[in-house]
Amino acid sequence: MPEGDTVWRTARDLHQALAGGLLTRCDLRVPALATADLTGRRITEVVPRGKHLLARAEGGLTLHSHLGMDGSWRIHAPGERWRGGPEHQIRAVLGTAAAVAVGYRLPVLDLLRTADEAGVVGHLGPDLLGPDWDAAEAVRRLLADPARTVGDAVLDQRNLAGIGNVYKSELCFLLRISPWLPVAQLPSPERLTALAKKLLEVNKARTARITTADPRPDHRLWVYGRAGRPCRRCGTPVRGAEQGKAGQERPTYWCPRCQEGPAPDGPNG
Repeated sequence: MPEGDTVWRTARDLHQALAGGLLTRCDLRVPALATADLTGRRITEVVPRGKHLLARAEGGLTLHSHLGMDGSWRIHAPGERWRGGPEHQIRAVLGTAAAVAVGYRLPVLDLLRTADEAGVVGHLGPDLLGPDWDAAEAVRRLLADPARTVGDAVLDQRNLAGIGNVYKSELCFLLRISPWLPVAQLPSPERLTALAKKLLEVNKARTARITTADPRPDHRLWVYGRAGRPCRRCGTPVRGAEQGKAGQERPTYWCPRCQEGPAPDGPNG
């Protein structure tokens, strides 16, 4: 599941593969961009912004993409077989003499003026992996709606840009708070934002996300995806439940013994 660390790593790989090279191929396979062509231009840089990717090209244009739930960009050598999925899932192809970048299952792909990037990312809160990270502003945004649950608040990209569902559950476990705790009852909002940044920073260059400091495949996460299995800290069965507004629910995992605060009703809560 792409989160801020995955997007940061994708931007790094795209930048290394494409920046400075003349585009010899540009195939944007969405109806709105059917006639758009960046061939003959150079990609000057690829930068992440939260969960968004901005590939900036000569002439003041930006190709904006978002990975959504299961999108990806794959880098290939010229002539190499593409391996990111079936042909019908390809949404973008950018190629230079040295590399070919193929975007699969991208739910968002648009071309805009670089000067207009704020129109697609200007609503985002402080970027946990960005050069302009502002911890005080992140805390201010989190506390703006005191009745909101911590789980919902940290997933809102207008508060913190980069946190996804995996980190939401892991962050709450490490802080020993329920994801359903109201933001107003957070014992230390500053600690939450600092830990969120630390988790993404230590994982941004890894291909496997680790929050437990144990790199073994089945030991990398504390609670995420482990409903019904024993808590790694106390042995109590981890619980799972849906959290969020109707139609936008996301699975949430927590230990009812290690994490203080309210929990949802129901057999899993």
